[in-house]
Amino acid sequence: MKSNIYQSEVAEMKVLNNLFIEMTAKNCNQHCKHCFLNFPKYKKEADFISIDVIKQALNDTTNEDIECIYLTGAEPMTHPDFNAILRLCLKRSNVCICTNGSFINEKKARFLKKVEEESTNEIIFKVSIDHYDEIKNDDIRYRGAYRQAIFAIKHLLKYSFNPIVTVTNYYNLDRDEIWQGFKSVFVKNNFDMDQTNLQINQWHDTSSEFDDNMIKNWNKLDCEYGRILTSTGVYTCPFLANDYRGRCGSSFADYNKKSSLETSFCNTCIKSQKQMFSIDFSNFE
Repeated sequence: MKSNIYQSEVAEMKVLNNLFIEMTAKNCNQHCKHCFLNFPKYKKEADFISIDVIKQALNDTTNEDIECIYLTGAEPMTHPDFNAILRLCLKRSNVCICTNGSFINEKKARFLKKVEEESTNEIIFKVSIDHYDEIKNDDIRYRGAYRQAIFAIKHLLKYSFNPIVTVTNYYNLDRDEIWQGFKSVFVKNNFDMDQTNLQINQWHDTSSEFDDNMIKNWNKLDCEYGRILTSTGVYTCPFLANDYRGRCGSSFADYNKKSSLETSFCNTCIKSQKQMFSIDFSNFE
């Protein structure tokens, strides 16, 4: 008798190149329309990950080939121990700070450059701007978000950082239109950006349902090259952080290296045809 039970496709982790650390899932100073995180808009919650949990994870992954540690979450720079965690992670590998840029001014950029110079590794910034037009960007995020992000990028450039602009394609625009739009914006701000400075991601509609017909062939999923550490354990990817469907274990001492592709988040990643959260360093070679 033929079974009608659906069996999900499984993606197996090839190598742990990318270690994502969710600094917080509940604290952010922006409330974007497209955000897939479910966090309280008017109440602050102390859900910051402990630095001891991060230390243990770094010890447990000593033999893993980690190329980059990503400090992410809602807004990672809200973490009260952010500077200490950054220094700790830089001892291990390059660190990418995924931020909306609102905490970066000249003083902060100067400090971060000093921190980078203390290490043999590099600090990379992924700054979120979702449209090259100020009004359309702020309609997604909040009034003033666009100018804050541009302000942050200007100061990062002043201290010789090479930021990456991350775009959640909420308006479903053509990639070339997005590229030309941002290029014209940053020419005015003395930012000679190239394609490596722009990462365009699919917008995940949280009301979408899982489509098993889409789960056939995929190309470089984040779950094949990374895992995310949160205050509650280890999960397959940032989309599924703190979601029971993505849980891989309580720590990196013993975690699952296989991922079941069974959520609408997986559909979004496969549709993207590339890694959505990590950096493809082969583009820089």
